[in-house]
Amino acid sequence: MPILDLADLPDARTPLVGLDLGEKTIGVAVSDATRMIASPLHTIRKGKFTDDAAALFKLMESRHASGIVVGLPVNMDGTEGPRAQSSRAFARNLLRLRPDLPIAFWDERMSSMAVNRMLIDEADVSRARRAEVVDKAAAAWILQGALDRLRNR
Repeated sequence: MPILDLADLPDARTPLVGLDLGEKTIGVAVSDATRMIASPLHTIRKGKFTDDAAALFKLMESRHASGIVVGLPVNMDGTEGPRAQSSRAFARNLLRLRPDLPIAFWDERMSSMAVNRMLIDEADVSRARRAEVVDKAAAAWILQGALDRLRNR
């Protein structure tokens, strides 16, 4: 679904969830009900897809979230490589479990790098602590970009 279509959902006053899909973890962020602010929420350690999906759906239900923004790791030249294909496959698999779930993609180029730089330069966070928070912070970065786009459409 195109990102702007999320603004036209019948339940537009509910939070959205943002995902940063890594090789070992899934960073999860959530917006407020007005869809103005994204906040880091949780990191899911990847295992079996059905377990990961169940954990994600449980988080969504606890926050009354109605849609997902998945970070799409596009190459710097705009092409999609294996990581982007993996993100699209993850979304397709979620839709097999919940066919009516609104899912949109957001270009996540440079999100992890930007978050790491912010954590180092502005927050002076140690390397060990950065490893704990970077995935969910990157998910918040991705979701915030999508929220800003929705607001400025």
